Amino acid sequence: MTRYARVTPAGAPTQWAVQHQGELLGLGEQVAAGPHDTDWLALTAAGPTPAMLARARPLDADTLRWETPVARPGKVICLGLNYAAHAAEGGNAAPEYPSFFMRGASSLIAHGAPLVRPRVSDKLDFEAELAVVIGGRARHLTAANALEAVAGYACFNDGTLRDYQRRTAQWTIGKNFDSTGAFGPWLVPASALPPGASGLKIESRLNGEVMQSDNTAHMIVTVAQALVLLSEVLTLEPGDVIAMGTPSGVGYARKPPVWMRPGDRIEIEIEGVGLLSNPVVAEEA
Repeated sequence: MTRYARVTPAGAPTQWAVQHQGELLGLGEQVAAGPHDTDWLALTAAGPTPAMLARARPLDADTLRWETPVARPGKVICLGLNYAAHAAEGGNAAPEYPSFFMRGASSLIAHGAPLVRPRVSDKLDFEAELAVVIGGRARHLTAANALEAVAGYACFNDGTLRDYQRRTAQWTIGKNFDSTGAFGPWLVPASALPPGASGLKIESRLNGEVMQSDNTAHMIVTVAQALVLLSEVLTLEPGDVIAMGTPSGVGYARKPPVWMRPGDRIEIEIEGVGLLSNPVVAEEA
């Protein structure tokens, strides 16, 4: 499988890389990151050309810094309660209409970067999610064409401060602490996965222990349905990200609750998409 990442090698500028035939290859500055990374999204759809691969150079994954698949998404739209078992574990009915909410780009971190537990709360929870990256400007999509708007898919951890989430009926405040939303490392082209990325195993592991394990086929609202509903309201733009909700097994629903603590490592893995791993640290005083 060919998949892509934004990376910063030691002593070199941020660049696009491709995993091709098991090797990580840097594409140098051939593909520049625009405000919404439109050049990059076009590349993922077309695939690397033979000329690009001929000029590419091998990269050492152990010495580079991973970046988020989109530099700074214009919109990050999340779905809550999109797996029936997760809704039930929190005492909620499956919603008749998706529970949409927004994350800000300032809350996002890349693979390998520290996920920060803030000073004001110790109730930092994990949420394994499938992220959808939009590749084309779209409004009023239909069931027949909705998936044409998708550039690719990535792993996402919708890290949440549960006490702050519950201070208001709107979930925004608990979902937007700095450096709590992990995203990446790979962007996998939509063409490389089943339609709507359905039927893929999705899992979270805390310090190696499986916490959540399910399948994206069990999402209540599919990717296509979410895009149809969203595009009724707003224009989807290249680089926008849709996080598709989390399965059951989150920390707050466990007895006793399980929170992420400094020194932990949280991993999100989705079949065919990749592994997103982050250490947990305490916010500096």
